Amino acid sequence: MTSSDAALDHLLTDARTWAAQDPDPATAAALTELIRLSEDGSAAAGQELADSFSGTLQFGTAGLRAALGPGPNRMNRVVVRRAAAGLAAFLTGTVAQAAPGTRPRAVVGYDARYNSDIFAEETAAIFTAAGIETYLMPSALPTPLLAYAVRALECDGGVMVTASHNPPQDNGYKVYLGRHAVEENGRGAQIVAPYDALIAAEIEAVGALDSIALADAGWTVLEPSIATDYETAVAALALPEHFPARDLKIVLTPMHGVGGQTAVAVLKAAGFDDVALVTEQAEPDPDFPTVNFPNPEEPGALNLALETAARLDADIVIANDPDADRAAVAAKDPDTGAWRMLRGDEVGALLGAHVVARLAAAGVFDGPVGAGVSPGVFANSIVSSRLLSRIATAAGYGHEETLTGFKWIARVPGLLYGYEEALGYCVAPSLVRDKDGISAAVLIAELAAAAKAAGKTVFDTLDELYLMHGLHASDQLSIRVADLGLLDAMMNRLRVNPPESFGGSAVETAADLAEGSEQLPPTDGLLYLTRDRSRVIIRPSGTEPKLKCYLEVIRDVESAAELPQARLEARTALDAVLADVREALGL
Repeated sequence: MTSSDAALDHLLTDARTWAAQDPDPATAAALTELIRLSEDGSAAAGQELADSFSGTLQFGTAGLRAALGPGPNRMNRVVVRRAAAGLAAFLTGTVAQAAPGTRPRAVVGYDARYNSDIFAEETAAIFTAAGIETYLMPSALPTPLLAYAVRALECDGGVMVTASHNPPQDNGYKVYLGRHAVEENGRGAQIVAPYDALIAAEIEAVGALDSIALADAGWTVLEPSIATDYETAVAALALPEHFPARDLKIVLTPMHGVGGQTAVAVLKAAGFDDVALVTEQAEPDPDFPTVNFPNPEEPGALNLALETAARLDADIVIANDPDADRAAVAAKDPDTGAWRMLRGDEVGALLGAHVVARLAAAGVFDGPVGAGVSPGVFANSIVSSRLLSRIATAAGYGHEETLTGFKWIARVPGLLYGYEEALGYCVAPSLVRDKDGISAAVLIAELAAAAKAAGKTVFDTLDELYLMHGLHASDQLSIRVADLGLLDAMMNRLRVNPPESFGGSAVETAADLAEGSEQLPPTDGLLYLTRDRSRVIIRPSGTEPKLKCYLEVIRDVESAAELPQARLEARTALDAVLADVREALGL
């Protein structure tokens, strides 16, 4: 027998063992068919089978996320049961140590993807059997509502079954910690190290599948009032006494996800009555039939929303991703007359400036620069624009940069507002210590209506920020790969042959983020700053098989008349930097 024959025999044995103990008849049947086709010599079936059993899906700071299907390298009921049992062991052990005699408490939520409800209910059954007081969300609801519930119900842990904006074939398992399980700044936030490793170790220690106990009952299915409580709290973020304008025609798309009903209810409760849903994308649909990728950042994803906005002569488009933790914004550009989506950095700056204005209007803080101890902190991920730092500093607030991901942004002490360029915004950290596309929508509507009442657009508001703080122009290059090894190869190429310049400007600072610093923990990434203040950051994505390159150039402007030329110069500079990035990566 050849080594390849032996490997196939071993693979088939593992697959048969898995199929025999799989509690899901659908994945068991799919696996049995893969085994049959592989035995008949199907190369495609053999490859799929090999990939499904190529390793164990690793639990990390993003929890679990993968394609649905049988095997240890896919999302399925076996993998979820083991994850739930391991997380239950972590929660019970941690709470017993931190607060002896206290019964752990957890809440489980889910979106409308395939199997989300099943994964959530089995998690609740396993938590309950482990002695955890467990709450299950009443229906498929947005991720921010689960994050809200972790804090509102004073839970030690939370699970959200979602793959957010991933393709239809994927699902995931996102973990939050709270109360006794994590330090104060992390309560209600997604996990970070070392909690991921501690939970992963508990998952690894779980015994045979049939040793995992599932309760038949005993968990509490929450009343729909949990959603109503969230809606009321988020709608109350609006400040009509200071920003009274409500004349705004909004087109909203939940992109076949679970946020539509909640977002409309919140916007209307905040006084924004003129909200039109994109009909074709209004209801949850796990197939996401009208988009190639259910991600507002992807080309074409907003086409239906923009068509609807043009037909209705709307003022603004707001798009949530399928689990509604992100928000995209589009408006009609007065320079071109065409609708365009704003970049995440543009929305991040607009919201940051609006939060400053809200705090000043409410009398929370209106001190000059250098007025003493900062009354709070604004934060963004390191790959996001540097404009928020200038806005915060000019207003007398602190500012911090974090690693990519809201698990880091949410933990910033004294956080007032945080964002990341990937359309994630945290405008109310006391309610939701995570990105929240619905609360962000309320403030987006508020600032857009205020601009309209003053005879301006959101683009005019952006120009005002550029005049005060400099034109900050950004762009991205994303390289999707089939082989994850290519990501390591491209990063290694840059480390071995570091570029000396970008866009004709010499690199003055080059930092390997994997080495860490006093400000940031280690992460796989490279940062370059050039003499003309251009910045390039290159890193592998944490959730998708992509290499992501983030570019930013800054141009100072003295007057509004200079803005058109500054935009042209910035675009030319970005194109030159992009070309050099491609060359440095060997593309």
